[in-house]
Amino acid sequence: MPNLENLKKQAKQYLRWHRERYYPVAAEIRAALPRFQHLDDNQVFEANFKLSDAQELIARQLGFEGWQALKTGAPAMTDQKKQTVPAPVLSSTSAQLFVTDIKASFEFFTTKLGFGVDFVYGDPAFYGQVTRDNAQLALRLICDLCSLAIYGNVNTCSPPGSQSILQTRLNSSF
Repeated sequence: MPNLENLKKQAKQYLRWHRERYYPVAAEIRAALPRFQHLDDNQVFEANFKLSDAQELIARQLGFEGWQALKTGAPAMTDQKKQTVPAPVLSSTSAQLFVTDIKASFEFFTTKLGFGVDFVYGDPAFYGQVTRDNAQLALRLICDLCSLAIYGNVNTCSPPGSQSILQTRLNSSF
């Protein structure tokens, strides 16, 4: 049986997280409260969010219509069932990431973060792209980032000829 005092403390914690712009809370607010469903994270944090909203969030997560319904129904509850929060949606990004282990990077993005592989170049692989929603991440294998930062020398694992092109671009930018 849930303790009403603990639920009040949870509501105050959600209010604090909203004020502190704790991003995981924005997805929970959007999922549980209808008036926030059409907003993105920044708009959720800019919106007026009161203790009563946090209490309604707690109540809806536990399957009640509102805080008052939770207060009257809490003594009869035996098992807390928190609603699942939908997976975050990436609205837009396009970036190139330099990685030292491209195979492990592809595996991380596909298995842990739910990306799909668009393409992979090379055997062994040296370049590729993963996507999810509207996000695109290009992964490029770089063997030694320290030598680039310290000496301006690039030790890439790219096909022949591409290193000289990259080195020319680096030299012209310094």
